[in-house]
Amino acid sequence: MTGPALPAEFLRKPLAHRGLHDAKAAGRPENSRAAVRAAVAQGYGVEIDVQLSRDGVAMVFHDDRLARMTGHRGKLCEHDAATLAGLALKDGDGEGIPRLGDLMAEIAGRAPVLIELKDQSGGRHLSDGRLEAAVADAVHGCGGPVAAMSFVPAAVMALAHAAPDLPRGLTTGRWTLRDAPRLGAVARAHLRAIRDFDSTGASFVSHDWRDLARAELATLKAQGVPILCWTLRSPREEAIARKTADGITFEGYLPTLPPKAPVGHGPA
Repeated sequence: MTGPALPAEFLRKPLAHRGLHDAKAAGRPENSRAAVRAAVAQGYGVEIDVQLSRDGVAMVFHDDRLARMTGHRGKLCEHDAATLAGLALKDGDGEGIPRLGDLMAEIAGRAPVLIELKDQSGGRHLSDGRLEAAVADAVHGCGGPVAAMSFVPAAVMALAHAAPDLPRGLTTGRWTLRDAPRLGAVARAHLRAIRDFDSTGASFVSHDWRDLARAELATLKAQGVPILCWTLRSPREEAIARKTADGITFEGYLPTLPPKAPVGHGPA
């Protein structure tokens, strides 16, 4: 299975991890409209996370539980989208959890958007296809460079059915016991070796920058597969990662942007 190619904008523009967030100093919580607006305004792309509401809406939020970002108890999936949209994010300007569709409409194709689908199965790496269908619905007709990825190969497979024209990738890493406590050693070794790349129809990977020397990545890169990386937090880390990575995800500092393409002139 061969998936759609990753647009070149994802390699040209650094991606702000969960938006250009700075809750304490600037009132821009992670995965908030304010954080995404700031990233787009400064010329960066964005990487955002999605979880599924009780009524089947893709919501832009990282954790499966609400407490860290909202102060409310319980899981995001226990509430409908309207309730979640009304829960104010901590240290923000009062805005609630964004719906993916609303955020995509606001971005309106002005920046590359990389959407990470979070595991909806409690760490078991399963998918029932509902989040993938909700993401497909949210991005339909939005325009601009958009791609999606997940640590869960089953989710990437489900994306292939829900949104066959959407570029899709695998989020990958070292897969230690701490990373995936509900998976056995054999399953973690399988994921570590990136063995699901071909079967999922992935066209890129986004790998832990601390593990970019992995032989499997070198093999993929030699085949022309774009290698993104997560998550850089300083220019020093970026300099190391750039030796391997074609594109980067960052937070806590501002990477140098590529020069703007010259404006062409039509015939006189």
